[in-house]
Amino acid sequence: MTHPETIVGKDPHRGINIEIAYDTTILSVREIDPDQGLPVIAPGFIDGQVNGYGGLDVNAADVTPQTIINMRAELAKLGVTTWVPTIVTASEEAIAGALEQINRACDIDPSTRAAIPCVHIEGPFISDQDGPRGVHDADFVRPLDVLEVRRWLRASGMVGIVTVSPHTPDAPAQIAQIRELGVHVAIGHTHASPEQITAAITAGASLATHLGNGIATTLPRHPNALWTQLADDRLTAGLIADGHHLPSDTLKVMIRAKTPERAYLVSDSTALAGSEPGRHRTSVGGLVDLAPGGRLSHVGTDLLAGAAATLPDGFCNVIRNVGLDLSEALKMVTSTPARVIPGTRPGLGHLRVGSPADFVLITADGPEAGTITAVIQGGRKVSGEPE
Repeated sequence: MTHPETIVGKDPHRGINIEIAYDTTILSVREIDPDQGLPVIAPGFIDGQVNGYGGLDVNAADVTPQTIINMRAELAKLGVTTWVPTIVTASEEAIAGALEQINRACDIDPSTRAAIPCVHIEGPFISDQDGPRGVHDADFVRPLDVLEVRRWLRASGMVGIVTVSPHTPDAPAQIAQIRELGVHVAIGHTHASPEQITAAITAGASLATHLGNGIATTLPRHPNALWTQLADDRLTAGLIADGHHLPSDTLKVMIRAKTPERAYLVSDSTALAGSEPGRHRTSVGGLVDLAPGGRLSHVGTDLLAGAAATLPDGFCNVIRNVGLDLSEALKMVTSTPARVIPGTRPGLGHLRVGSPADFVLITADGPEAGTITAVIQGGRKVSGEPE
């Protein structure tokens, strides 16, 4: 029998130093003597929306199980130990094909299965209008259809979230039926009215996909769909905090409105995340420019073409530029997504006995505040040198 490992750090929520004993799960947590030199210890980060990273693409025509397995390993090095592969608007055949590859990856590799609680299908039941549709392929946008969701589930029981635009009269009934299947419904890429948004939430929609994006560039002052989603406490919102999708003041107000208990950070990263600046071609957005500051835009325009930042990048942004307290920011990448994303493991997002042994060590203060310095996933060191 191997002896359990230990790791020490400061609990950001209680302000005390702790020692955690673990193997693949947490075995004990105990308070230790104060030491001002310890980094913050937190659960591994949870990213609820990942399209790709480091040249690896969930939505590529040639995606394989190894693509998904390699993404798991690369994301873990960053501190993202749990993540939700996100399949965007495509033909039903392409969606089913991507689902099959994710399933196979989870069957082949236990670490990948542990890291992926479910799959998010973002579309194809979204707005067909320019602007709200974003970069989703207009040729494959189609009406909300619970029968297609049933077929996805036959292909893969891992389907956990579907993003829809509830702008049609039948949307509430369709959403209620999708919820009966056990699939969570998110509102996004929508031109729905405030009344239609409220009806969708009443029917069972519980999430908002990257709130503030995937919507018309100009809106009525009030009412509008943003105010409605911000005001409704039944809805938990994903937010892209890369510094490009939402200005800092907008992001700050949204977090204040939803609170860290009803908002969580997502990367919405594409395969270009982690790539060098320059001109690139993507599987869904065509030719794009990746600026040195990380802004990803369509060639010759200022329109965003997805995200090239990672979840830890967004986490650092909300601490350094938005001014969120470290403890509150951590809720938005740990306990809140663990609560609202279906299929998560027991105890995920918390440092308590029985929780997965996924940890990050974080710099607490100074200009590097929020920087992850070490990662452990499933009880194994992935990067850095834990204390």
